[in-house]
Amino acid sequence: MPQPESALKDRHYDLVTVVHGCLRAVWRLETYKDDALREGDSELAEWFGKLQDQNREAGEVSKRLLADRLLKEGG
Repeated sequence: MPQPESALKDRHYDLVTVVHGCLRAVWRLETYKDDALREGDSELAEWFGKLQDQNREAGEVSKRLLADRLLKEGG
């Protein structure tokens, strides 16, 4: 069995990692979308934009889930 990437690996760590990954993907997809537009591929640019929206939404949901759990444990 592979070792976890961090000794802090737990459900909160997992949610933080998902938030980070989603928001990083949003940032990277902006570059990919710009590349596609520069090369005149509007279909690909639109696809990258949709992926951005999906990652942005997943990141926001993950942030809310993390905040809810942290509040419940702290209160």
